[in-house]
Amino acid sequence: MAIQRVIVKNYRALRSADVNLADGLNVIVGDNETGKSTLLEAINLALRCQINRRPLAYELHPYLFNAEAVAEFVASHNAGAPMPPPEILIELYFAQKPELAELLGSNNSLRTNDVPGVSLTIKLDEVHCLEQYNEYVADGGAVNSLPVEYYHHEWLSFAGNQISSRSIALKSTLIDPSAISNTFAANKYVLEIIKDYLTKHQAVGLALSYRHMKEAFLADDRIKAINEDLAKQKGVVSDKSLSVSMDTTTRASWETGVLPHLDDIPLTLVGKGEQNAIKIKLAIEADEECDLFLMEEPENHLSHPNLNKLLAHLSARCEGKQLVVTTHSSFVLNKLGIEGVMMFNGTAGVTLDDLPKETKSYFRRVPGHDTLRMILASRTILVEGPSDDLIVQKAFRQIHGCLPIEAGVEVIAVSLSFKRFLDIALRLRLAVSVVRDNDGDSEGKTALFVDYAYADHIQFCIDGDNNYPTLEPQLLKVNGLEKLNKMLSTTFATDEELLGYMKDNKTDCALKLFDHADELTIPDYIQNAVAQ
Repeated sequence: MAIQRVIVKNYRALRSADVNLADGLNVIVGDNETGKSTLLEAINLALRCQINRRPLAYELHPYLFNAEAVAEFVASHNAGAPMPPPEILIELYFAQKPELAELLGSNNSLRTNDVPGVSLTIKLDEVHCLEQYNEYVADGGAVNSLPVEYYHHEWLSFAGNQISSRSIALKSTLIDPSAISNTFAANKYVLEIIKDYLTKHQAVGLALSYRHMKEAFLADDRIKAINEDLAKQKGVVSDKSLSVSMDTTTRASWETGVLPHLDDIPLTLVGKGEQNAIKIKLAIEADEECDLFLMEEPENHLSHPNLNKLLAHLSARCEGKQLVVTTHSSFVLNKLGIEGVMMFNGTAGVTLDDLPKETKSYFRRVPGHDTLRMILASRTILVEGPSDDLIVQKAFRQIHGCLPIEAGVEVIAVSLSFKRFLDIALRLRLAVSVVRDNDGDSEGKTALFVDYAYADHIQFCIDGDNNYPTLEPQLLKVNGLEKLNKMLSTTFATDEELLGYMKDNKTDCALKLFDHADELTIPDYIQNAVAQ
C-alpha cells in the first residue's frame, strides 16, 4: 500500500506542489527552504490530522498558511480590492488496493474518480462564521493578518465522506529526531515511540506498576513523618491539612515520571548521535505493520561508521515498505539507492528511477561520491583529479573574481567516472561541463561521450591537440618555461625537465599555481568550461 501522488497548496513553504512518489524508496533532496520538511509534515497531517502529535484543531494558527498567500490576501484588503481568504489543501492519492475502496471517488482537485485518496482542507467556516468574518473585514480597520479564528478543517475521502485515521488502511509514522532539541521534549518523544512499541498488556502493566510505586511512596515511614509534621501547621498556613504526595491525577501517568535509559544512563545524557539512532530504530520497530515511513535527515550527529550501520538497518527493516527520506548527505543518498532520489524545488520533483543498472550499483559501492553537490549546484564542472580541480578553480577566480563555490558552481574530481555522473545530469537536466585530458587521442576521448552529446545542458571540453595529452604539457604550452619556473619557484633549464617535475608532483604544482599571486594563462579547453 503506498501514496502515489501528493498535492499541496498554501501549506507553509509550499504555495503549490505536485509530487509523484515511488512505491518503495524516495530520497528527497533540494536547497534549504524549498519545503522538503514541509512536504513530509503535510503528508503526515493529511494521514493523521495531527501536528506535533496534537489534533489539528489545537494547532491551527496563521503561520500554517503560506506567507506569500497571506501577504497577497492582506494587501488586497488594504488596497480596497479584497481577495477571498486563502485555503490550505493537502491531497493524497493512493495506489489501487481493495482495502482502500471506500476512499474511491472524485472529491479531489483533479476530478479523477479512479484513484482512492484523502483530502484535508483548512478554510473559512462559511456555515458558522461567514457573517462574523464579513463584519471583521468590513469594519474599516486595516487587515494585518489572517483571521484563523473563523476557520475550520474538513478531512474527507475522495468519496466525499468525513474520515478519521482509522478510515485509512495505511499505517504511517513521521520520524524527525532532529527537531527534538531540549531534554524534556527528547524524553517525551522517545516515550511516545515506546508507547507505540508496547503491546496493550505491557502498557497496562507499566501503568499499574507506576501507580503501585506512588502508593509505596505514601506508605514510607519517612513520608508519613513529614506529613504528620506538616499537619501540625493546620490553621497557620491554611484551615486544611497540608501534606506531600505523588501526583495521582490522570495527567500524571507513567510517561511523566519514567525516563528511558541506555546501559543505566538516562537517554538524554548519552551522545546526540546515539539518541537519534535510537529514536529512528525505535520508531521503525514500534509497528512492524507500518506501511509508510516519513523520515527527516537520518544523518544528524552520526559518524560515517554509525551512519552506515543505521542505513543498513533501515534498508533491511523497511524492505517492502514505502520510505520517504529527506537528506543533505551524499552518503545517505548513495547508500540507500541513488535511483530513489527526487530533486524537489518546492513545486515538483524530478526522479532518477530510470538510471542504468551499472550506475545505481556504482554509487552504492562507492557511497562517498559527492552526488548531492552536483544535484544541488547551479552548475557543475567535472574534472579528473585534484590537480585539474585546482587549476579550474584558479581559472574561475581569474575570470569571475570569485571561487566557483561562491557562485554556486561545484568543481568535482570524479577520476574516470564521468559517465556515472552524466547519467544523473542527463535525467535531472543539470548544467554540467566535463573537463578532461585528451590522452593523445582527442577523437577517441570525445567519442566516449557520444551518448550524451545531444544534451544541450552538458558541455564537453577536451583539447584537440594530441601533442599535449595532459594538463601539465597544456599549461607549459600556453605559459612557457620562464613563467612557470617563477610561479613554481623552480630553475629548470629545459621544458622536458620542468614537465617531468610537474608530472611527478601534480597536486603540489597545481597548489603552488593556485596560490600564486600572478595570473596564470589558462588553456582554451579549460577556459571554455569556466567562462560559462
